[in-house]
Amino acid sequence: MAPQPNTGADAEAELPDYAGHYRLESCLGSGGMGVVHLARSTSGMRVAVKVVHTSYAKDPEFRGRFRQEVAAARRVSGAFTAPVVDADPDAGRPWMATLYIPGPTLSEQVKRNGPMDPAQLRRLMAGLAEALRDIHRVGVVHRDLKPSNVLLAEDGPKVIDFGISRPKDSEVRTETGKLIGTPPFMAPEQFRRPREVGPAADVFALGSLMVHAATGRGPFDSDSPYVVAYQVVHDEPDLTGVPEALAPLVLRCLAKEPGDRPTPDELMRELRSAAAAYDTQVFIPAQRAREEAGEPSEPRGVPEAREARGAREALGARGASGACEAPETRQAPEAPEAPAESASGSRAHVPARWPVRRLGRRTGLVAGVVGLAVLGGLTSVQVFGGAEPARRAPAGQSEPSGFGVWEAAPASDGGGMPQCSYAARVLLCARPGLVYALDPADGGTLWRHGVADAARSEPPVVSGGLVQPSLDRIGELEALDPATGRQVWREDVPEYDGVRAAGDTLLLTRSDGTVTGVDGATGDVEWSHRIPGQAVPYFSSFTGDASAYAVSPSGDGNRTRVTAVDPATGDVRWDVEPAGSLTPVGAADGSVYFVAAGAVYGDAKAVVRYTPGTGEVRRVKLPVPVAQAEAGVHGDTVYLMGAGGSLVAVDMAAGRQRWRLETGVSRGSAPASDGRHVYVTAPDGRLLGVDAREGRLLGQTRPRLGAESDRVPAALPRPVLAGGHVYAGAPDGTVFGVAGRDPADW
Repeated sequence: MAPQPNTGADAEAELPDYAGHYRLESCLGSGGMGVVHLARSTSGMRVAVKVVHTSYAKDPEFRGRFRQEVAAARRVSGAFTAPVVDADPDAGRPWMATLYIPGPTLSEQVKRNGPMDPAQLRRLMAGLAEALRDIHRVGVVHRDLKPSNVLLAEDGPKVIDFGISRPKDSEVRTETGKLIGTPPFMAPEQFRRPREVGPAADVFALGSLMVHAATGRGPFDSDSPYVVAYQVVHDEPDLTGVPEALAPLVLRCLAKEPGDRPTPDELMRELRSAAAAYDTQVFIPAQRAREEAGEPSEPRGVPEAREARGAREALGARGASGACEAPETRQAPEAPEAPAESASGSRAHVPARWPVRRLGRRTGLVAGVVGLAVLGGLTSVQVFGGAEPARRAPAGQSEPSGFGVWEAAPASDGGGMPQCSYAARVLLCARPGLVYALDPADGGTLWRHGVADAARSEPPVVSGGLVQPSLDRIGELEALDPATGRQVWREDVPEYDGVRAAGDTLLLTRSDGTVTGVDGATGDVEWSHRIPGQAVPYFSSFTGDASAYAVSPSGDGNRTRVTAVDPATGDVRWDVEPAGSLTPVGAADGSVYFVAAGAVYGDAKAVVRYTPGTGEVRRVKLPVPVAQAEAGVHGDTVYLMGAGGSLVAVDMAAGRQRWRLETGVSRGSAPASDGRHVYVTAPDGRLLGVDAREGRLLGQTRPRLGAESDRVPAALPRPVLAGGHVYAGAPDGTVFGVAGRDPADW
């Protein structure tokens, strides 16, 4: 049986193979409340996915807290946190995917290597102060900053786990008689006045954390959480072993009254002006040093993928072997240190038609006339019968300097970040539960069509002249008339678990490796067989290219087998095995382009061009790896957007990196380029325009984050280029278009 998405309690007896669109590859850790997996998206991006146990999924209060965690993490995702990639708080077993961040937690670092030296401590404190500033300025209080919630990444510390954080405007309140937090790192007011906890509580926790990093213990230390609570409220902290240059600043952080503590900005200023100015060198933990020496490491991505120092830590403990356990087999934890509420081959015969029952074959469905409830999804979408007027620029202001040409909201409820593409002279967009077409000239809504899927990872595509709106959803295919949105054909395909459009053909992959080619215009089966050399092929395809590509890396990651398939016939056009772990990212002028990733971290280390006509392989090594890169190709230039904000242009003809720009955008979209400019979508809805020749930021639109911050997209949509204009979707549900010729006018 093909692996199915995790949709409810039925998956409890056996750990799920999928969470949403993410294939779960290995277990990072398990605990009393859930399991954390290392997973990959369809494009190969590595993420860490937290999946909640069924018992807690049935608890409305826990679901509310989990939803709040997603919302808080989404608001602060940036350079100092693990960005949220996707989430479904409403699934049968709620889950959240964050960007995979290699590196140990601070707790593990100290446990394995002992206290940090003064220079490391200064860098740590500066990095955490900067992180708290970033968190607080969007109105979030973390409330559980502790060593196991700090990841030591290459580019500095990352604050993770917002499970008990509170936005200032949150309606969720702390219940009377319950304390939320981890006692050794809680502020006095969290014990005395838990409803009044503010940003200063995080500063107190920072002070306690610094003592732990400097000494291996806390400023208040006892085996009993109740004794620790008394010490935090009444006793003076023990700073023995804290470097003399840092002790006064740490002591100020540990002041009993919130008003007496420094703000994160004050901490940063004092650290800069201190006589022993902190070293800004990147902190590379000892674990990374061991990896570079060839020793194995333990991957990390979200807070639960760590060794727990006390049980009852929300989703905490990693077993001694690192294996995941089914929830029923775990013993109830005994230690009370938790952040929980602790104080209280050959071708087969091809059948003429589908060997499955058809429902409503070629029955017309007029789009947008009913309200669609999305089952098991992120939201409920009301589809309106009449076209909602687009929000336009005022008359006579076709290119306003503050924004652009037009902005449209095809549905009034937000409901997710639209994923758009341009085909058949219309702008095709999709959100959870809805596919629609917009007029690219003014944003007017042309038609709407309801689809019963809960998430979108890719925009709609046109194959065989028809819109294919359901390639994200396994089990059903349908095709729409691009002019009207009416359904032309529909097929049930429950035995397939991967679908890709390649030219006029849909390629369906079954879990046994069988691939079926379907005519996108009619829904008829054209061929069905295995692809030689590919066990279970999942394809990549690119606009204007005549092939589909399946890749399979060798067991050691040193080589990748690449098979180019004719989508119309299933015949293999060519088959090569270049060096490296390769991911196809584009095709142009008879060549195919790949990103070569490192074996340990998966960061882009090189760009590879293969030209089938000549057999030439050209490899351009990057001076500095690009973390978790998204890529776009224009001509012979490959543009890479890194998770940390690095935008890189690689000139394959010249064989060198042309430029590198630090945008400050965490986990931006794949870049799109028209040759003059490069465009990237930011998680907050901004569209950035960059000079393609020099790598200068020319302009950007305003943010459009929206109110539903716990509804996050599976992937940020790549900007769409057509007719000299640039189109983009935003988290508030809007789609907007701007003139592409001069981003400085946005």
